[in-house]
Amino acid sequence: MNVEQARFNMIEQQIRPWDVLDPSVLELLHVVHREDFVPEAHKSQAFVDVELPLTATRRMLAPKVEARLLQELKVQRHEKVLEIGAATGHLAALLGHRAQRVVAVEADAGLAAQAAANLKRTGVLNVSVLNQDGVAGVAAEEPFDVILLSGSVAAVPQALLNQLKVGGRLAAIVGGEPVMRAVLVTRKGASEFSSVEMFDTVAGRLPGFAEAPAFSF
Repeated sequence: MNVEQARFNMIEQQIRPWDVLDPSVLELLHVVHREDFVPEAHKSQAFVDVELPLTATRRMLAPKVEARLLQELKVQRHEKVLEIGAATGHLAALLGHRAQRVVAVEADAGLAAQAAANLKRTGVLNVSVLNQDGVAGVAAEEPFDVILLSGSVAAVPQALLNQLKVGGRLAAIVGGEPVMRAVLVTRKGASEFSSVEMFDTVAGRLPGFAEAPAFSF
């Protein structure tokens, strides 16, 4: 496989047509190599437009979904980011290249170890990987400028929204199959939040999040 041709095709045929047009995001996809974060058994599928299986219950988000979420969050260099569901660390690496610091939470011990090793090997040193449940966020590190849930949830827990700074943004894929929606929530004040639906998609469930609604948009 010609890796660079496959990467180019992924960006031009999958990601750009999905309204990912920010030049800095597209360039970053050339810098952070997706195949470095894909398990060996699935290396040949690293650039395919699918969610790749990581464990019996976890999947890596499709390339176009990762890129679109990254673009819509508009992470700035001075910002601190919380990622819930780090998996093997690919999105954490992308976030690390844009943010000042990233706290990446992963509930699965094996995936957390892979993420930490992948990030170290690829020289992304401003990401801390925590092996813990992500439902309650990371209160010791709050507030965050940006929170990203890298998987789907039935609803966004209020506890996570409360860890945003005023002006901070949270992105999540919310709902149930067959239709889920990626939403962007912005904290407007101490108890005021606004939400925008960005796009329809389907993604694997993040572990530990209650199926009962926790926050109503």
